[in-house]
Amino acid sequence: MPAPVTPLLTVDVIIELIDRPERPIVLIERRNPPHGWAIPGGFVDPGERVEHAAIREALEETALNVELQALLGVYSAPLRDPRAHTASAVYIATASGEPEARDDAKGIELFDPDALPERLAFDHAEILTDYRRFRLVGTLPPPRLG
Repeated sequence: MPAPVTPLLTVDVIIELIDRPERPIVLIERRNPPHGWAIPGGFVDPGERVEHAAIREALEETALNVELQALLGVYSAPLRDPRAHTASAVYIATASGEPEARDDAKGIELFDPDALPERLAFDHAEILTDYRRFRLVGTLPPPRLG
């Protein structure tokens, strides 16, 4: 039987810096298209657990060793990535230290979750809205069916 054609599997990691007041989050400025600010993340390698991919991608793009805290959700809208259909497992993680822009990151900054940049890549505005609600009231977003 031929392998099924499926969306590409990705991860995104919302990193809270726990050694800073107000626990800002880390966003990267993308080096490659689509440009804009983004949650650190990337593709899951064959044979790799999704959780390990999240930790690896965070380290590769931010130089931070993260500790995964929760799975915020899976985001899979067919047009979420203009390059191809992807499905992303989005984690909330904590870290300490000084982030550095590495790998696919052209720049890196810390943001208050309530004062985000206007130009967010992919569906990251939607994801960060869900994250802000989780951070405020502690409930995960409902599944999106449309």
